[in-house]
Order: sequence, then C-alpha cells, then structure tokens
Amino acid sequence: MAEIFEVAVADMTPNFRLEDANWDSLAIVSTIALIDDLYDRTVSADALAACTTVADLDALVARECAVRAA
Repeated sequence: MAEIFEVAVADMTPNFRLEDANWDSLAIVSTIALIDDLYDRTVSADALAACTTVADLDALVARECAVRAA
C-alpha cells in the first residue's frame, strides 16, 4: 500500500487518511489488483472509493474474505 500511495511504510497506520495521499482512480485500480493478488478476492471500485482510511480498506477486505469464505 505504501508504494501505491508513495509514502513511507511507517506512515501507513490504520488512521492514515487516503485523501491525504494519491487516492485517485489509478490508486484504486492498483489497490484492486493488490487485493486480488494477496487475497484472491475482487472488490469493486465503488467500494474502495468509499473508503477514507486504511482501517476502512482493512475492514472492506475482511468483509469480502468473510463473505466468500462462508
């Protein structure tokens, strides 16, 4: 994630605000690809665009993994 946002890894805390970084369409597409690579899950661009913090991203991935595991 830090590479996508072009920030230091130490800055990627749960409260990191995505709007303070490069949270644009390219970052969203890159995040979709990262989630797919790491978790074998596909999330929608709209769901990602609604996220405002790293914690929101984590929660979205956790929900997607739980839904598909059930």
